[in-house]
Amino acid sequence: MREPKGVVFPLSVPRRLIADLLHFASRVPSIPLSRMMDVSALFAARRAHPARPSWSVIFMKAYAKVAMEHPPLRRALLEWPVGRIYEHPQTNCSLAIERSFDGEEGVFFGMFRAPEGQTIGELQRSLVEFKNAPLEEIGFFRRMIRVSKCPTPIRRFLWSTSLNLSGRARAKRFGTFGVTTLGGTGVEQIHPLSPLTTTLTFGPIDAWGKVTVKIIYDHRVLDGAYVARRLVDLEEMLNGAILEELRRGEACEVLPLSSPLPTAASAPKAPHRPAPARNAGRGA
Repeated sequence: MREPKGVVFPLSVPRRLIADLLHFASRVPSIPLSRMMDVSALFAARRAHPARPSWSVIFMKAYAKVAMEHPPLRRALLEWPVGRIYEHPQTNCSLAIERSFDGEEGVFFGMFRAPEGQTIGELQRSLVEFKNAPLEEIGFFRRMIRVSKCPTPIRRFLWSTSLNLSGRARAKRFGTFGVTTLGGTGVEQIHPLSPLTTTLTFGPIDAWGKVTVKIIYDHRVLDGAYVARRLVDLEEMLNGAILEELRRGEACEVLPLSSPLPTAASAPKAPHRPAPARNAGRGA
């Protein structure tokens, strides 16, 4: 019996984007470190907060504050024209978000600039925009789509120069760290790949507030013992400064993640509209 013939599909924009990201991530000697954390103290404060923030936003803000206290978390290895380490003065977080493009689910990346200086309510509103606004209304999404339609040699050249020539450009276009999680689906990621120096991920949070939190780090820039101590700092930050902010309940007007955005005429002006960027993983 002859083997039946299948169907050949061209690579879509979302698949090209992930293929390019993994091409460069595969060159990074990344290692995951995990720690079981207790975030039960945040349950009531998160429920009472007017924005009812996503756990991704909470972990992002906590990690950004830790990175401001520990500059090596804001460093990156640049390879052109010579190998060197660049340190950025602030954090930029690239958050993996699942969106639909041309009828296909794909991963896009929302860039939150200096999340350590924004309130949790402001960060949550930006997340709502990234998840609900039309893709063509988000400038970086448009550029990401345009670049992903280019031939492979051109795409790889643009990616490589952005990652390796200028530390400032790298931080602006890719971020200083990434956040990706599938915890909301009950799944824990083992070792998500990324070209960034550090990527934060966490699994499902159980009824007792226990959650496995991981930092995947570039061993060329950071060492394991240093990253292990930062996981301890992260848990302390979550149960310290972040808990206090949640209890204060500072927020701007925020819509639920599933709600359509208001029209331009009726929408309140957001205090900060970050531009999206790239990283690996799936939605917030």
